[in-house]
Amino acid sequence: MMVMFEAFFSWWYGRGWKLVATSFRPRLRGVANAFSVRQLLRTLFEPWRRIVTEPGSSLEDRWKAGLDNAFSRMVGFVVRSFVLVAAAASLVAIAVLTLIEVVAWPVLPLAVPGCLIAGLLI
Repeated sequence: MMVMFEAFFSWWYGRGWKLVATSFRPRLRGVANAFSVRQLLRTLFEPWRRIVTEPGSSLEDRWKAGLDNAFSRMVGFVVRSFVLVAAAASLVAIAVLTLIEVVAWPVLPLAVPGCLIAGLLI
């Protein structure tokens, strides 16, 4: 039994803590990939859903097509901007939560007996 506790605490304060600390970059990369941040930045000013109006032969048709295409690009920019803001908020949240996890990691084993004692006293 004592060997099991020794192995657990050896892993917890050694390799386990290191794994938690080194998980920061893969977590950020995963969130960035989930939101496709690179692609959103690359296509920020592209038309929304590739909706493009082909210009006609008359000046009026060309003017309408230009306005339609400009509006489609504005919609694409706004939607992609909102998604990028959500991605940035998620990245900040992941960074803060990972920092909290790394800082709280050493005291988490104390939470089990602490919760048991608090449960008995309350």
